[in-house]
Amino acid sequence: MPLVLDGKATAAKIKDDLRARVLKVNAQGYEPGLATLLVGQDPGSVKYVAGKHKDCKEIGIRSLRLDLPETASAGQVIEAIERLNSDPACTGFIVQLPLPQSMDPDAIIDHVNPAKDADGMHPYNLGRLVLHTTGIDDVPMPCTPRGILTLLDDYGVDLAGKDVCVLGRGITIGRTMGMLLTTKGVDATVTLCHSKTRDIADKTRRADVIISAIGQAHFIRPDMIKPGTVLIDVGVSRVWDEESGRWRIQGDVDPACYPLVSAYSPNPGGVGPMTRAMLLSNVVDMAERKVR
Repeated sequence: MPLVLDGKATAAKIKDDLRARVLKVNAQGYEPGLATLLVGQDPGSVKYVAGKHKDCKEIGIRSLRLDLPETASAGQVIEAIERLNSDPACTGFIVQLPLPQSMDPDAIIDHVNPAKDADGMHPYNLGRLVLHTTGIDDVPMPCTPRGILTLLDDYGVDLAGKDVCVLGRGITIGRTMGMLLTTKGVDATVTLCHSKTRDIADKTRRADVIISAIGQAHFIRPDMIKPGTVLIDVGVSRVWDEESGRWRIQGDVDPACYPLVSAYSPNPGGVGPMTRAMLLSNVVDMAERKVR
């Protein structure tokens, strides 16, 4: 039977640890706080932001919320960022993506104070990851890649010397995942595939571990993997189910692959809970650095 990498279970253990760490920070006179900045009312973003504030309550940290209308200008969004940068009640914050199409997200994110970058996606913090192949512990890590590594470690999956195929070159997962996988101490060998990669199935069949983040429902099929592969399913697609007459969430991995693999992360319930847990971890890490 394959090992099921249960992100909900691992995230629950992480939250238990974070509660204890928050109490220690509070005892030193500091209350951590996570803020969110949401522009518009994208349904997925609204739900995701609500989940972040629920998570804050679970581990005992302050949550702050700034919501701006879809009609807000880039200048208004930058002004809100500057308020959070200077707010002592805000340990770290995120600018929820996507932003309205009229805005350049890179230009907006550039205004975030790197020390308050709860997502670990500021160019300064990403640049430090590129420079330090031994890894660093004084800047926030990108949440999803950090969550994937934490999940694999919790289940004893050793990546040293393994061939890892990453599907997708987005900055949130694909490109940043490769940086963390190749740090000393993790020591994986990475192949990064994208829409122009020739014969992706040939690359995936050679891999010991596949991390798929392309958002194409059931893209990874049984004929694309070798027996014993570890599958990490990050992609999310909304697919119309004719039988039930409703939209359903599906991952990149066809469930028909599961009997062939040594371990897999379910979707939903695998990487998603870990991403949220790592956001909290980044904020508590920031708070501990402050009290030190």
